[in-house]
Amino acid sequence: MADPAPLGLAGFAMTTFALSIANTNIWGAGASAALALALVYGGAVQLFAGMWEFVRKNTFGALAFSSYGAFWIAYYVLVKFVLPGVKAGDVAVAVGVFLLGWTIFTAYMTIASLRVSGAVVAVFVLLTVTFVLLTIGAFQGQETVTKVGGWVGVATAAAAWYASFAGVLNETFKKTVLP
Repeated sequence: MADPAPLGLAGFAMTTFALSIANTNIWGAGASAALALALVYGGAVQLFAGMWEFVRKNTFGALAFSSYGAFWIAYYVLVKFVLPGVKAGDVAVAVGVFLLGWTIFTAYMTIASLRVSGAVVAVFVLLTVTFVLLTIGAFQGQETVTKVGGWVGVATAAAAWYASFAGVLNETFKKTVLP
């Protein structure tokens, strides 16, 4: 069976990149692209990658890809269906609680990532920082903190793309081309 990790990492990277670009306010319309990606590439495809990791008996990959696939699908549902019905004054708390839960999950997955690879550790450390900043930005209504979180999110996407590229390149060449 082919390694599903490069696929899961690619779906995560592209969706994270689109949302992070929106969070930086470089291209606000990036949020629209992120929603489409959240449902399909970051959501469904990453969830499939997680299920394939279960078949490979890779607990870390199964939990990470399945969970972040579910994160992106839940993000889509939150933005499209839930938040429009939430009182304007309560949106920050709803988003903050959503992000806080993912911050906690990501923090403990960062510890587990220490046994995977340097590239995966980089993704998880950067993602933890991203979630911390976005959570603070959401709860405090701090656009500047959210922007910084967006920039760290762009770095997270770059690290995930690197890990995906290394995985597919090394498998294709049947040797370590990229660490």
